[in-house]
Amino acid sequence: MRPFFIIGPCVIEDASIMNEVGSHVKYLASKYHADFYFKSSFDKANRTSLTSYRGPGMIAGLQVLSDIKEHWGLPIVTDIHETSQALPVSEIADIIQIPAFLCRQTDLIVAAAKTGKPICVKKGQFMSASDMRYSVQKAHDSGADTIYLTERGNMFGYNDLVVDFRNIPIMKEICNAVVMDCTHSVQVPCENSGVSGGRPQYIESMALAAKAFGTDGYFFEVHPDPKGALCDSACMLQLDRLEDIVRKLVD
Repeated sequence: MRPFFIIGPCVIEDASIMNEVGSHVKYLASKYHADFYFKSSFDKANRTSLTSYRGPGMIAGLQVLSDIKEHWGLPIVTDIHETSQALPVSEIADIIQIPAFLCRQTDLIVAAAKTGKPICVKKGQFMSASDMRYSVQKAHDSGADTIYLTERGNMFGYNDLVVDFRNIPIMKEICNAVVMDCTHSVQVPCENSGVSGGRPQYIESMALAAKAFGTDGYFFEVHPDPKGALCDSACMLQLDRLEDIVRKLVD
């Protein structure tokens, strides 16, 4: 299969930022022989701090994603945190994502699978690659025909992540396709008083290493101004650096 890319800001911000990223993703889709999806979250329900920005909420957020889909002609990926969100999200999203912290949440996986949409389950930071077969089985037995798994690293001590790239071929044995999360894998959880840090200088290396291990897709959270981003600013990729990395991965 040809590679695919899931790209967008971590959380839905103002319309100008969303459309700037949407325009760039559309440009890449027209230039490179690969499939491109636009991703952003309407609610980041797993922020460390109560005061952190979570997003506009489901109703307003789905309208923004619907506008991006209609205006730029891009398929949509977004995540859910509650079972009640599955059905309304399925009316807009082309892939429903299950967050890493919720990858074992049975009712959430079942609700997403019952929509009939492809499901992308992010491997928890606390999970082995082989144990993700149980999440896949839950989704499959609940009606999902297409199930992706995302590698995003494992906890290494208390405030760091490490990626075992062997996880990619292991998970390819148990699902339809594996996605490498090239930005969250460089995250430093809870580094700065309730706000996660990051090492964005390693984003490209993560992507190229994943390519060597045979990943099918790549996940990049991007922003025109990462330092000003309202979520995951420390591990977001600068938007104008994206094309050079995409070119290397497609070539």
